[in-house]
This record gives sequence, structure tokens and C-alpha cells, in this order.
Amino acid sequence: MRKLEAPEGPVENRELWRTLLSYGTLFGSLLLTVVTQGVDGLPQRGLGTIVPVALLTAAWIAWWVDLHPAWRKRGGLMLIFLIGLLALNFLLVMCSPLFGVFTWTGYIFLGYAAPGRWQIAGVLPVAAINAMSQIGGWDTFANEDDGYVIYLAVLLCNLLIAGIMTWVTLRDEREADTRVRRIDQLAEANAKLAAALQENAGLHAQLLLQAHEAGVHNERQRMAGEIHDVLAQGLTGIVTQLEAAEAHPGERERHLTAAKRLARESLAEARRSVQALRPQHLDAARLPEALDEVLRGWSELHGVRADLTTTGAARPLLPEIETTLLRTAQEALANVAKHAAAGRVGLTLSYMEDVVTLDVRDDGAGFDPEAPREVTAEGGYGLRAMRERLTRVAGTLEVESEPGGGTAISACVPALALGGTA
Repeated sequence: MRKLEAPEGPVENRELWRTLLSYGTLFGSLLLTVVTQGVDGLPQRGLGTIVPVALLTAAWIAWWVDLHPAWRKRGGLMLIFLIGLLALNFLLVMCSPLFGVFTWTGYIFLGYAAPGRWQIAGVLPVAAINAMSQIGGWDTFANEDDGYVIYLAVLLCNLLIAGIMTWVTLRDEREADTRVRRIDQLAEANAKLAAALQENAGLHAQLLLQAHEAGVHNERQRMAGEIHDVLAQGLTGIVTQLEAAEAHPGERERHLTAAKRLARESLAEARRSVQALRPQHLDAARLPEALDEVLRGWSELHGVRADLTTTGAARPLLPEIETTLLRTAQEALANVAKHAAAGRVGLTLSYMEDVVTLDVRDDGAGFDPEAPREVTAEGGYGLRAMRERLTRVAGTLEVESEPGGGTAISACVPALALGGTA
């Protein structure tokens, strides 16, 4: 019987996506170095060094990946490709830390060129290069008093995130391979029963395969949202605290203690995310108490006044509903910390008959909601992630803001209570 295969379209789209992303981030980084030449406090080499290394990197990727795609199946050649790419990435970061915008694509090329568990081994050098760029390059590492401490902390955070993502991806691929083999075996058994039903059995197996792929895709979307909501926010907070410790030596111990606490909390939440468990805040508390705990911790960390108001009769909701509202609040607060420069934040949780709403308001810088927001390595994913998470529970998200006028977001979800009653 003909072996079932997945459609080629998504594979071709992934190849195009990888090509555009790698060259786009490389030449985007090069453009940044050109624009910032001579900027005080930004250590980088001259364009006479930077441009040749960047062009050599682009040529290296084009030769090994785009011009010779068949080499992907030859392990020795792919090892040479990865070693050369890592060496070039290191040189780029030594030339300018701004090339960190590009070097994180090393994780993508690990998935392209390294088989199975070898991808986990490759995470370390890629994370080491990215961490060097994130602390500001070699000058920070070599010349700052705590340069190596900051580097090791950022490196550990990179290894934590990349290691979890790689492990989850490999696990999903193994499960997918196992299920595909079972589908093939079922299709072969059906073919033996009756040749006349062979085509119908093949179509049925194809539908099962597509359903499996949809399930894998949904799980990856869930993990992407969890990684963004938990690990990315935690990493941002850790980096902020480490930078504050460097900038204010008199408060160094306080900031380092806060960074350690964030790291432990992020690790605990990461483990729960991998196991598809509820957030720790909701384990032993109702939603209003969990939101209050998150809000107080955020306020202490960022020094911004934050208040929670609850209206209506609070009642237990389905775990998916409460988790969605908690994650929405965390993401909204993370956006305030990163972008708003606010002096006050207010959360309102409203229990109504058919719906529950969560409103988050700040008096910060605001923005134009109609202006397109590009998703980059630095951000732009938050509002989209909130909408996608709310859509999965039939919820909606509304955003009101204007430059200089603060921001207000309103999340609305069905009031689906435990026991099936609203």
C-alpha cells in the first residue's frame, strides 16, 4: 500500500520562512550597525570589518542551505556547516552586539542540520553566543567588574528557555513519528481485508494524519504561548534586575535577590507548562486572590502603584477560563513594564451573569492601536498572543489607547462555572 505523507505545502512554507528570517535578520542587524556607527557606549568594530563578515555569513548560508539542499541528509557536511556558522556568528557578535538580532536564528539552523538529540548539544554554543550579544558584547564581559557574573546569569536563562523548547520539539516529533507509524500499520491492515476498500482506507488514514498534525500544531501553539507568557516575561525581569544591579551598586544585593526569585519562579512555571498544569498562582487560590498576588509582586518589582478591584459575586470558573484571564493579566502587566512608563495601573475583575471581564488600565505613554506592530525578537507578540489565547475560550480582547493618553485593554470571556452552570 502507498505510504501516507504529509502535504508538501507547509514544508515549502517553512523553508521560505527560514530563508526570509535568516537573511532578513542578518541584513537588518547590518543596517543597525551602519546607522549606529559612532554612537557613544556601543562597542563595535568599523564597517571595514563588519561588512565583509556579514557578507561572508550570508554567502555561507546560501552555499550550504539554499544552493545545496540535498546536503541536509549528509551528517558530515552539516557538521561543517554548523561549525562554520557558529564561528561566523561569534565573529559577528565580536564586531557588534547588535548582531544578536540575527544570531538567535542559530537555533533554527540547529533544527535544520542537527539530527535528534544532537540539537540539545548544539544549544550550548548558540546560547553562549546569544548571551554575549545580550550583555553588550565582549567589552562588557571583559571590562565590567561583574561582567562574567552577568554573562553567566544571562547564559543560564538562555539555556533554560532554549533547552525546554528543544526538548518539547523533539518530544513532539517522536510522538508524531510513533503515531504516523501506527496510522500506516492500520492502513496496511485495512488494505489486506479488502482491496476494494483500499482507497477509502487511505483517505481515512489521511484524515487521521491531518487531525494529528492539527493536534500537534495546537500543542505547539499552547507551548509557544506559555513560553512567551512565563519564560520570556521572567527572562525580561531577570535581565532588568541584573542591569539595575550593575547600574546601582548600592542596591546590588536587592536586585540580585529579585533576579534569583524570578529565575526560580520562571523555572517552576516552565515545568508546570510542560506538564500542562494550571499556573501555580491558581493552585491554592481563587482567581481574585491569584490576580492580587500577581499584581502585588509586579508592583514591588517595578515600583509602580497597582490596584485590583473586583465587582460582582466571585465564583469558581472552568480552569481554562481562569488560566486565560490570569495569563492575560500577566501579559498586560508585562507590556506596561516594557512600554508604558506608567505611574499607576488598575485592574478590574467583573463577574456578570453571562460573562466575566478583566480590564487593565495604565496612565503611561500609550500608542496608536491602528499602527501596525511588527513582531520582532524584541517584542510585538503580546497583544496577538492575548487575542489568540482568548479566542481559544471564545473570548474577545479590546484595546483603547492613544499616544500620551495611557492604555486600556478589556478581556471578555464566557462565565463558564465549574459544574456547567453560569
